[in-house]
Amino acid sequence: MPDPMRTFEVVVKATADEAAAAVAARLKRIVGDAVAERGICSAALAGGTTPRGLYGILARTGTSGEIPWQNVEVFLSDERDVPQDHPDSNFGMIQRTLLDHVPIDLARVHPMPADADDLAPSAATYEQTVRDVVPAGPEGLPRFDLILLGMGGDGHVASLYPGTEALGETDKLVTACPVPVLGRRRMTFTYPLINAARNVILLVTGDDKAPAVATLLGDDDHAKAKLPAACVAPTDGAYYMVLDAPAARDTDLKPQ
Repeated sequence: MPDPMRTFEVVVKATADEAAAAVAARLKRIVGDAVAERGICSAALAGGTTPRGLYGILARTGTSGEIPWQNVEVFLSDERDVPQDHPDSNFGMIQRTLLDHVPIDLARVHPMPADADDLAPSAATYEQTVRDVVPAGPEGLPRFDLILLGMGGDGHVASLYPGTEALGETDKLVTACPVPVLGRRRMTFTYPLINAARNVILLVTGDDKAPAVATLLGDDDHAKAKLPAACVAPTDGAYYMVLDAPAARDTDLKPQ
């Protein structure tokens, strides 16, 4: 398990929309602080269905100046093995819901090349891009200002699925591996890269996630060890977990 993180905060909101709004507020602050301190913000965004509401909120304020998008380097934390214009593409979803609506420098947008015939060299190329663009932290690893994650009902984050080889990867920062339960290949950040971040936000909504959330926040270490999300713990960063009430149903946490 990773070392203890600097800060860990769990927030519960009544609805998925309120959870997305809470993440949007935190994201704005993280980006603003990073640009003010270092002139640039490196952010890795999540795919899937959960963050779409968040991206809609950010898109609606895209030209307001609240977020200095021209100073944001955008990466993806994982991707499906499809072309970018495919309906299942994480990047395609992020582009349609967010990037097309904000004044971002396209040279700072870095989609994962996950539709290659051989994903291993593509993952290595993407890792090199991360190393070239994202400044290293004290441990020598690229240190993202923000990594946004969602979680599936099986406890997977990014494309770190239960029982897959990627869970044990300690050398590669970006890897590609088959996900048997999906019958597909995925490209994904690995734990060393995720846990080197200054800030990790985990957004979890929906009552189908409630059992996994209860395990993740519970005291049964044996059960928790089966959840990939349990190994997310920034070694010297902040971890902000945002749940809606349905996702927190099986915990003692109440909406704030």
